[in-house]
Parts: sequence; structure tokens; C-alpha cells
Amino acid sequence: MVRSLKILLTCSVALATNALANPAADLVIRHGQIWRGAELPDVTAMAILGERIVAVGDDRAVAAWIGQATTVIDAGGHRIIPGFNDAHVHFSDGGSSLAAVQLNDATSTQEIVRRLAAQVKKMKPGQWILAGEWDESKWPGAALPTRQLIDAVTPNNPVAIDRYDGHALLANTLALSLAHIDRNTADPNGGLIVRDGAGEPTGVLKDAAENLVHAVIPAPSRTERRANIERALAHAASLGVTSVQDMGPVHDDLAVYADLRRERKLTVRIYVASPIDTVEDQAKLGIGHAFGDASLRIGALKAFADGSLGSRTAYLFDDFSDEPGNHGLLADTMHPIERTRAYFDRADATALQICTHAIGDRGISTILDLYAEVVQKHGASDRRFRIEHAQHIAAKDFDRFHELGVIASMQPTHAIDDGRWAEPLIGHDRASRTYAFRTLLNHGVHLAFGTDWPVAPLDPLLSTYAAVTRRTLDGRNPNGWFPEQKLTVAETLSTYTAGSAYAEFQEQDKGTLEAGKLADFVMFDKDPLQVDPNTLRDIRVLGTWVGGRRVYTASRP
Repeated sequence: MVRSLKILLTCSVALATNALANPAADLVIRHGQIWRGAELPDVTAMAILGERIVAVGDDRAVAAWIGQATTVIDAGGHRIIPGFNDAHVHFSDGGSSLAAVQLNDATSTQEIVRRLAAQVKKMKPGQWILAGEWDESKWPGAALPTRQLIDAVTPNNPVAIDRYDGHALLANTLALSLAHIDRNTADPNGGLIVRDGAGEPTGVLKDAAENLVHAVIPAPSRTERRANIERALAHAASLGVTSVQDMGPVHDDLAVYADLRRERKLTVRIYVASPIDTVEDQAKLGIGHAFGDASLRIGALKAFADGSLGSRTAYLFDDFSDEPGNHGLLADTMHPIERTRAYFDRADATALQICTHAIGDRGISTILDLYAEVVQKHGASDRRFRIEHAQHIAAKDFDRFHELGVIASMQPTHAIDDGRWAEPLIGHDRASRTYAFRTLLNHGVHLAFGTDWPVAPLDPLLSTYAAVTRRTLDGRNPNGWFPEQKLTVAETLSTYTAGSAYAEFQEQDKGTLEAGKLADFVMFDKDPLQVDPNTLRDIRVLGTWVGGRRVYTASRP
């Protein structure tokens, strides 16, 4: 803390006096194309002292900060931007998924079986097979899988493999037995046990029903959890991600983050949003939002309104177009709704930030109603309420986002994925308000971008491609799926940096490259502001810096 104050004082004095005799910087970047933020002029150089930027400008001006011990990097004309801040990830789960069986790109059930059989050979009997991220929309017929499909190749290993959206899983018969799930097991509030024509569980469990199996899966050890997080840190650095906002991790993850921070091995800045049912843990401490230091902060809470569109559990005003009678599910904590109301009231009374998963139009509208009640009860303040995903918004609610100051925390890659199959589920009219980036911006709503990793790849350049082109992954919308919702590259980068910083109350410290702010930045091999937008996802990260420390260097091609 003392060092940070000294650096900020140095910045202030240097900027005010423009003195020639500057203290030597630790790092100087020159000969670059530095995009500092949407409304700031580009520069070619910047100087860093400790963790923070002390000067920006042209090469000649910044040269005054070079001393005998200064590391000088010639950027060679490459584009540099603020580090990406992913506003919505599941970080430990993402790290775990990197080592798990990979099913998302499987294009048939036969391929699912083959990959599971290969995974079993690597594992001990009794060891759980998890993650997977399967997507039935990529298989012929797009039917949900069943336990019978996988039982023969997994007789001695319980299986609980996730659908890629995280709102359904497939369990084999062994896993169902361990969880004591059979034809007599009732659906829990906010969940669904999918059954066959005879009433027997098929193995697919949706939303709160997943918890029946989760309850019998052994928790990873501290060593396993740390390995997952270290894997995630390395992956993030390779993609230019310098900050993440971790949605709903368990306390054991927070303990590992704290260990890594003490050891100076936390190479990504982390803001933790704990599950809403832990509100008392933080409320009693009186810490408020964004408590901690630049590396690790707490003070946010993650709630749920509903499920997902692909699992047909998003909560809608009208039925799913292809499933009459089904308008989705409210999350288990919304039964009764008074429970969520009490959580929100307690959180806001102690200045904790509320981040609520809401995907369906009725789910979103219900949360906006609850947020409005909080404002009416407690009065105006800088709350920065968030709705995570904000996918299918009712026309009447765009203005309410702005009026209530609600941040739309969104994931562009979902748009080009869901765009393959969403319209048959909800029809053209509702689909036109799906991932409505432009409409939200036009209504003055703050956007924050992320990925929901491991639901979607962590790659920010793929997300940028998605927001700018809206070309669906199946190639069927070359001009963009609802192209009127496209953003420019500069708008997208700003949303992914400054927008995400605002969403975690950190806009004074990061999100733009300015004197006094943290030196978190990324260098590319090609300029995202100049290339053909259709090639954005092909851009390669050359280097990533966090607090002026290089945490990733690209290997030679």
C-alpha cells in the first residue's frame, strides 16, 4: 500500500511539473501503437514504475524516464491495448476443464462414446468423470443423450458430464445410483429430472436437479484445486486476460487465490462474487463491495433467476415456441421469491454488490422488479446492480436497465453460438432482442463483456469477433445474426476493458492506459482496430503484462 501511494504521488508530481529529472522507470515501452481507451488519443510509448503507469506520450517524451536499470521494450509498431477484463468466468472450473474429457466439438453420439471410453482408460475405477461440455445441437437429430448411451463404456466410473451451458448434465446409471435418484425421486424446486416414457430417469438432470448428483461428487483436494487454478492462470495470460470476475466460486477457491497472492503467483487480478446464500458471511464483516487490493477483491454476490435457453429452462413470459406449455423454470432460490428478496435486502443494506444470472425475458424482468424494490426501500446510491447474461430482454425493460443503473454483463460468443438454433425455440420477435448490444448501448446502459468460461472459450478475440460480426458458428449468417446489434471494434474493446472495470468498481485503477493506473496491457501480432473484422479471431497475443510484469511471451511460430 505504501509503495502504491508513493508511485501515485510520483505520477502526480511528474504530470504537474513535467520535470526533466524523473526517477527511472522500471519498464519503458516505446515504438508501439498504444490504444489507451476509446476516448483517449493513441501514443507510442509509456513508462511504468512498480505496478503503475507513470507516463504516456511519444517516444521522445517518455525517454526521460529511462535509467540505467530500466527495461526497455521496442514494441516494433505492434498494437497494445489495456488488458482484457473478463466480467464473468468460472475460473477454477475452467482450469479443470482444460484437463478433462473434451466433448463440445463432438458431432455425434458415437464420438461421445468413443471419447468417454478413451477417458476411462486414463482413470482408476471409482474415479468420477466430470466436465465434458457436450452440445446435442451439434449431433444429428439434436436429441438429448441418455445414460444407456454411455453405461457400457463407463461401468466402473460414475459420470456427471455437463452440457456446455452448465444448466444440464448427463449422469450414467452408476452416478444416479450413488445419488439415490430413481423413478420415485421428485423434481426439486427449480430443477427437472428428465424421464423416459416409462417414468424412468434418462440420466439428464436440469438446473437444481443437478445438485442431487453434485452432492455425492467428492470435492477436489486443495492440491487439485490449486492445479486447476494455476492451469487457468496460464491459459488466461496466453490470451491477454489480465483480470477476471469469478462468479460463484466456493471458499476453497478463494483460499487458493489468497495463497497465490501471498506468493506473488496470482498473475490475473480476481474479483470474487460468492454465492448469494453466503451473504451473511460478508454482511457481518461490513466490508462492502470491492474489498481487498488490486490483486484480489471480494464483496460481490452471485444470485440466480432462472436456467438457460438451450436447456429450455430460461424463464419466459410466453412458452417456448417448440414446447407448448413450457415457459422455463425459476431458480431454486426463487422458491419462494421472498428468499431472494431477503438476500437482496441484506446485501444492499451492507453495500455488497449483487450480480444476478437472468436469461429469459420474464426472469430478467423479475430481477429488475426486485432491484427496483431495493432502490425504493434504501434510496439512491452507487450500487452497480448487474444482470449476468441479460440474453432475452422484453422490449419494455431496456429503459429500466438505464433507469436503475443496471449493468448488462454479457458474453458475445454466446450470441454466435445460440444464433445457430435459438429462433425455433423463441421465434423471430423474441430473438430480435437477444444479445441486444446496440440497443442496450443506445439506451445508455453500461455493458461489461466476458465469456462465461468454460461455457464458452476464454478467448477475448473470439468474443470481439462475435460482437463485431455476429456471424454464427455454423456459417449460416455471413452478414451477422440480427446485424443491427453489431458493435464496432473500438466499442467492443472498450466494453471488454473499461466497461468490465466499471462493473467491478475499478475504473479508477484499470480499463484504460493512463498515468496512475495499473500497468496491465497486451500486445498483438496484428492490429484489431485495422484488420478485416472477419479475421479478428485469428489475431495472436505476443505478450501480456500485469502490473508491469510480463506474464506471457508468445513462442516463435
